[in-house]
Amino acid sequence: MTPTQDRLGRFGVWIAPMTLLHTPVVRQREQFARIERLGYGSVWTGEPPAASPIAGRDILTQLAVVLAATERLVAGAGVANIAMRDPRAAHSGAATLAEAYPDRLILGLGGHGGERPLAGLGAYLDAMDEAATRILPEARYPRVLAALGPKAHRLAAGRAGGVHPFLQPVEHTRAARDALGPGPLLIPHLALLPDTDEARARGRIRALFDAGGRENAYTANYRRLGYGDADLDGGYSDRLVDAIVAWGDDEAIAARAERHLAAGADHVLLHPLADDLTATVDQLARLAPRLLPRA
Repeated sequence: MTPTQDRLGRFGVWIAPMTLLHTPVVRQREQFARIERLGYGSVWTGEPPAASPIAGRDILTQLAVVLAATERLVAGAGVANIAMRDPRAAHSGAATLAEAYPDRLILGLGGHGGERPLAGLGAYLDAMDEAATRILPEARYPRVLAALGPKAHRLAAGRAGGVHPFLQPVEHTRAARDALGPGPLLIPHLALLPDTDEARARGRIRALFDAGGRENAYTANYRRLGYGDADLDGGYSDRLVDAIVAWGDDEAIAARAERHLAAGADHVLLHPLADDLTATVDQLARLAPRLLPRA
């Protein structure tokens, strides 16, 4: 774990799967190299399940593009959906990348559903572990889980190298660190929108996340953190929107990112809510002088 963790630094980048799907690979290479030059430590993306209306590229292939286009960046799966591939294929693909690019891959796993999702995820990890005894056993890569609640944190503490929570407030980072203890990686995602107009920023955030009253793992976790019906019914409240997305000027956004570190995060992934990949990296370039010593 340590060589990979040492490469991460304090801040990395999370890019939406749809953004990468609609960006030609030749342009991706240019922008990934630009992210590296800015001084960020990682690039992550996710993988929607097959039934999702949101499309994306195969995540392991996409991470190979990140790794090949850069020299030191860590490439992170945030997350590889376990419904998309056999656990033996997941290990084989990740181990091949880890062999080719040592200490530069973190495999995040999630997307578990059904009546007993954590049991299903545990069985998936068992199958990956068994495959690792036969397929490229010397290739090492950290695994992190898309863990939100206490039971998932316990599973991650025992079976993975840490957690990668998505779209959570600072208080979740603090609770996750308390649950995990000092060892495992804690790598939260932070969506951001550089807009100082309150109504416009909140309206755009609500439209993007379509936060319209559906109960799911995220709303259950927000309730666990103290957000109630007034925050969740009929769309997210201003209080909740402000907690899960950093909006405002560059100083306000940088301060929110720093708060996640102060709450116990090892590495914070910045996700600009931009229209395309170039605009995403433009926003990261503006933030870099406030966040990255090299910049």
